[in-house]
Amino acid sequence: MTILIIGGSGFLGTELIRQAAAAGPPTVATYATEPGSAVQVHWRHLDLRDPEQVDAVVAEVGAQVVVNASSGQADWAVTAQGPVRIAMATARHGCRLVHVSSDAVFSGSRIHYDEFSLPDPVTPYGAAKAAAETGVLLVHPRAVVARTSLIIGDGRSGRSGYSGHERTVHELAAGVRDGCLFTDDIRCPVHVADLAAAILELASTDAQGVHHLAGADALSRHELGTLIAERDGIDASRLPTGLRTGSAFPGPLDVRLDSRATQRKLRTTLRGARRFLAAQV
Repeated sequence: MTILIIGGSGFLGTELIRQAAAAGPPTVATYATEPGSAVQVHWRHLDLRDPEQVDAVVAEVGAQVVVNASSGQADWAVTAQGPVRIAMATARHGCRLVHVSSDAVFSGSRIHYDEFSLPDPVTPYGAAKAAAETGVLLVHPRAVVARTSLIIGDGRSGRSGYSGHERTVHELAAGVRDGCLFTDDIRCPVHVADLAAAILELASTDAQGVHHLAGADALSRHELGTLIAERDGIDASRLPTGLRTGSAFPGPLDVRLDSRATQRKLRTTLRGARRFLAAQV
């Protein structure tokens, strides 16, 4: 069984490649700018804005499973339209599809969100991700949409390295980055290894529709930053704090993905951040 990982050069994509290759199936991965560092994979360039190229890559690779872990931020052509092109191609060629989405599709007005909650985004990025979800399931009804939250790694000494959130903590503590960690912005962080394993597990089943893959703990960005700092031997008191409310960075505040229904279907445990960060101290 061949697996095609779209967005393989990203943080999550790198871990998906590692786990897929370790399990044995031939793995192909795509990149937008330059290939990742993984050598146990065949790399293909892919521009998600080009529907003909998307269809050609899916057809030529001949993968039974496609995982879309790409991220184009608020670029509508990549983040909203790109996944729909992938879904059309995978449906046309009979591929199983897992599309990775985000808790950014929610406003935070309800706080707790399960798989039946309707998206109500308040940012351009969230709107693009919500549009992608709708389009993917319209053209490929048997696809999986896997929503997740902040993705965290093992730090410099770990196998997965740093995520963007971890780098932010280090740079803020070192005083080489402007900004702060919000105390009123709450998410359910997930470890990249848990997330990748859960995605590949869903890909190997007949699951379809929306699934939530977030960690078990709800933490503010500052609480998360403090745990990362403690794990990495950084003085957490050096981390500047602030409120997203009233700041120049509007966005959802308290978004807690309820992953319990999906967790009951999985062998993979989606650990909470207090557990997976404390385990490394």
